Amino acid sequence: MKIFMTGVTGYIGGSVALALRSAGHDVHGLVRSEERAAEARSHGFVPIMGGLDDAGVLTSATQDADLVIHTAHADHAPSAHALLAALEGSGKRLIHTSGSSIVGTQAGGEFLAPVYDEATPFTPSPGRAPRVALNKDILGAKGLHPVIIAPSLIYGLGHIGHRHSMQVPWLVETARRKGVPSHLGPGENVWSHVHIDDVVKLFLLAIEKAPAGALYYAENGEASMKSLCQSIGRAMGKGEATQAMTLEEAAAEWGEGPAMNTMGSNSRVRSVRARDELGWSPQGTSVTDEIERGCYLEFIRA
Repeated sequence: MKIFMTGVTGYIGGSVALALRSAGHDVHGLVRSEERAAEARSHGFVPIMGGLDDAGVLTSATQDADLVIHTAHADHAPSAHALLAALEGSGKRLIHTSGSSIVGTQAGGEFLAPVYDEATPFTPSPGRAPRVALNKDILGAKGLHPVIIAPSLIYGLGHIGHRHSMQVPWLVETARRKGVPSHLGPGENVWSHVHIDDVVKLFLLAIEKAPAGALYYAENGEASMKSLCQSIGRAMGKGEATQAMTLEEAAAEWGEGPAMNTMGSNSRVRSVRARDELGWSPQGTSVTDEIERGCYLEFIRA
């Protein structure tokens, strides 16, 4: 197939794109600079110069492709709507990347018990209401084949391009800067998590057999932010001592929005539909092993 992707040199998009190219597909990717274009070419992708606000570029590339995968920005409504408009009436698949933070709670690092699968209704927090509204627009679009994949906290080494995700590297950077692993509030808030290799497998399965209008969470376990910090502390050789931060301190580290909506929230999901409907079977290395013995260890000890 001829596949058009956004985020083709990013953490998720690059990993998916390389798997698709290895499977023999013709991958065309949106890039914003000649540097990214050269990187795309080095992996056998065809670069398309432009940005997410270039509706004409998105429209042309979309209409020329057999399948579209949007991994560049979960909250960028103009690009998503441009893709929807370009695909209307075509019956083609659009795989859009969201995230499990849609069920997240602005909990300030406190533990909250609710767990959600793909069929569980929820009311989004103010910080995630726009993303949920965009997801609704995508899944309700007519004349195409929309599918959403909503990964939880992703960890592990990306295959090309940006090699790391967000949350674990942020915790590592903060621990190195402060000399002690640190979390927002008590750090008892829990996130489901999933290895990048398993995310790639889910994309491939969704491309092959996901029905129109499907949303899939991607998770394979869960952990509190404090327990992730404790793993980082062990890897640093400092034991399991951690430090609580106020919202102001956490916002100085990560930004107020990410601190409230990600690092201090609960996002507990279960991939029931992905496993039952697509046969997805995640088998990636555990997050603890990646922190203490895997891809983060050199970064932690640098």
